[in-house]
Amino acid sequence: MDISLYQAASGMNASSRWQEVIAENLAASQVPGFKRQDISFSAVQSGFLARAAGAAPGPSQRFVMPLAGASTNFQAGELHNTGVSTDLAIEGAGFFEVRMPDGTRGYTRDGEFRIDAQGQLASKQGLPVMGEGGPVQLDAHSTSPLVVAPTGEVSQDGTVRGRLKVAEFNEPGALVASGSGYFVVADPNTQPRTSSTATVHQGFLENSNTSSVLEMSNLISAMRLYEANQKVAQMEDDRIGRLISDVANAS
Repeated sequence: MDISLYQAASGMNASSRWQEVIAENLAASQVPGFKRQDISFSAVQSGFLARAAGAAPGPSQRFVMPLAGASTNFQAGELHNTGVSTDLAIEGAGFFEVRMPDGTRGYTRDGEFRIDAQGQLASKQGLPVMGEGGPVQLDAHSTSPLVVAPTGEVSQDGTVRGRLKVAEFNEPGALVASGSGYFVVADPNTQPRTSSTATVHQGFLENSNTSSVLEMSNLISAMRLYEANQKVAQMEDDRIGRLISDVANAS
């Protein structure tokens, strides 16, 4: 078994995964509240090296392969003023809670909301935004401006219509991305709590925490890493080819 060839191939696979993560981050860099994916590399023990003939006895040596893994970076993005009354942003820890199409709960930092035809506060994908007593129900025909307090109370026509449910998790890493800036809870035993420290800002949206300049720099590094492992694989392939040719000529 040619370990160097397999290690180079694993390195190419890891750097290819890095490039995929960078592409996803760049594609969603303009999505409000988007949380970028960070890549990490680890060495995975994959087996034992064969002992050479006549070698002194001793413990067997392991060989490792590189492995890439992605995780969500929940660092907050900057807030920018839109002046739109249904645009909301969270300062501090927490997520807006929405009802997903299958009835489960989803969580997002994208507060680009609107009032739908049924008078409910909804995400731009049409998902109902949850309050503490259920979906936030408004009057779709009212001409009065919507007022959202920093504590999350939603008022219309001088009447409080509900209070936004801002969910907070002890371990945000338990959330799994489900696309379009939404997260779901993978473990049913993980339950959120209502945030007591988050502040809701009306007329603001949270920017993505992705830096296009940093991602482009990472892309260059990922491509160079891929090319380096590609050269190692090519060198090993050439060496094996020469070895086979020499053995064939000798016989």
